[in-house]
Amino acid sequence: MPSLVVLVVAAMAVGLWPHLAVEGRGIPAAGSELLHKVQRMRQDVVAHSGIASQIINLAVHGAAQNRSYERLALFTDKIGNRISGSKALEQAIAYMLSALRDDGLENVHPEAAKVPHWVRGRESATMIEPRNHSLAILGLGGSVGTPPEGTTADVLVVSSFDELRKLGAAAKGKIVVYNEPYVSYGETVKYRGVGASEAAKFGAVAVLIRSVTPFSIHSPHTGIQEYEAGVAQIPAACVAVEDAEMMARMAARGWRVRVTLAMEARSLPDADSYNTVAEIVGSKYPEQVVLLSGHLDSWDVGQGAMDDGGGAFISWEALSLIRDLGLRPKRTMRLVLWTGEEQGGIGAARYFQDHKANISNFDLVMESDIGTFRPLGLRFSGSEAARAVVADVAKMLEPLNATALLPGAEGTDIDFWMQAGVPGASLYDDAGRYFWFHHSDGDSMSVQDPGDMNRCAALWAIVSYVVADLEEMLPR
Repeated sequence: MPSLVVLVVAAMAVGLWPHLAVEGRGIPAAGSELLHKVQRMRQDVVAHSGIASQIINLAVHGAAQNRSYERLALFTDKIGNRISGSKALEQAIAYMLSALRDDGLENVHPEAAKVPHWVRGRESATMIEPRNHSLAILGLGGSVGTPPEGTTADVLVVSSFDELRKLGAAAKGKIVVYNEPYVSYGETVKYRGVGASEAAKFGAVAVLIRSVTPFSIHSPHTGIQEYEAGVAQIPAACVAVEDAEMMARMAARGWRVRVTLAMEARSLPDADSYNTVAEIVGSKYPEQVVLLSGHLDSWDVGQGAMDDGGGAFISWEALSLIRDLGLRPKRTMRLVLWTGEEQGGIGAARYFQDHKANISNFDLVMESDIGTFRPLGLRFSGSEAARAVVADVAKMLEPLNATALLPGAEGTDIDFWMQAGVPGASLYDDAGRYFWFHHSDGDSMSVQDPGDMNRCAALWAIVSYVVADLEEMLPR
């Protein structure tokens, strides 16, 4: 076996360095078939540079300019938000099936999946002491409702689970308000996710959770929450940052804060729904698949334009661009618009179960679900050999100023595949404002920028087409 130094030198010779994994994991042996495969694939990538330019010209400067934006505006203005189990989501799926067929894509069809059906109903929260004030709230997905007359109780404000546990019995009979500081979405979302059950363990009658956002204009943000088995289920809603901070200040002064919460929220039996599928069938290896995706469902506020209308529509646009150019890659490009993502990737879980028997034929899975702001590049998960190939694809994005290649592809819907070893990619964009609008009434077409969507669509089309048209599949 060659020494590590020899392996590194060999890797440098074919451009794998500095894309090598930490501690040398995944470095192909010098002279190995894997090393030769990577060399061949990188040469194959370079041969596609002219096509990348054609895609950019068409999407950013040519006849397809602003098309994804205009399609999304028509769709969201006509249908609006699309929560799991709703008539609006049914209409959205029917709309997309018709639109994809009209667009000339192949094998357009729905694939069934049962999804949760939670209904918000009317809801309100009013602070009645120390003064009368209407609180801005949004009930959390899956929450139970209050009694018809509402729930009136004193408030206990805490800033963390640790503070709740220290106060313990003081939560009994109270409405717990979590005024948790925003650190990051990944860190702070746990209060939304399990805050109700944690408070219920100490006898709380309801929870109001400071919206998980770094920025607010008196705008509450909803999202999914889950009840712990064996723990009392209590009503749960998010409250605007401003109101959470105000109640925290009042409580810190020793003032009595009392609130009436009324929620009609309820869960109905699971509903029939569908993932929406369309393809450009491969010319040489049609059974092999590069999957592009976004989710069609949204929360029941705003228009669902950013989360995830943008991701869904640039995925559609990627196939449209390839079709417009008269291209047919060697393997199949498959668009999947997921259902039930907001409830934890329900539609994607069903799709994985239905298709995992063919997992060896899935070359790359892609998801865009962090907005379609100015594109910066890709996040990628896969072997270092695959990463070296994708790094060369990323170089082709130089005209878009989007050549970054970061580790850790993101996407609830593609996680199933990535955990099973399939390479994954997600859009990396300038998403600093994403959680300003996420799951709120602010998620509207006003967030979207047509120029950014053009560039995102071009990036998405280049990456998916080039990988789909290489002679060999990405190394696992």
